[in-house]
Amino acid sequence: MATPSALDTLIDLATKETDEATKRLGRAVRVSEEAQQKLGILQQYRDDYAARFQDTLTTGLTALSYRNFQLFLEKIDVAIEGQENVVRSSQQRVAESRLAWQACERKRMSYNTLATRARDKELKKENKRDQKAMDEHAARMFFYKR
Repeated sequence: MATPSALDTLIDLATKETDEATKRLGRAVRVSEEAQQKLGILQQYRDDYAARFQDTLTTGLTALSYRNFQLFLEKIDVAIEGQENVVRSSQQRVAESRLAWQACERKRMSYNTLATRARDKELKKENKRDQKAMDEHAARMFFYKR
């Protein structure tokens, strides 16, 4: 088993690695949320524009205006599709970052467990030494009282 100082070094390194993974996960989540918000804005804009298009259809529309509405709706749909791709990739990065963070956290916890076991083992040794010293002291006291 590694020495306590080596375990402490490993714990420190694992803690730093976990902290960095936590920051990366946080950034990935924030980017994903921003991408999702942008998608929502685009979808809302498309819905509003389509409603305006429907309203304009009831009052009459020239062929050129009709075509312009259709072209713009197609452009919005392309933008929405692109943003959906951005959302999917950002969600994938969140999932990957979460897995990386979990792996770092498991490693850190493993090192902590090893350190705890090493401390417990050392404490048991120390308790045995103390008990032995107390037993020897009691035996000497008993011997000298006789």
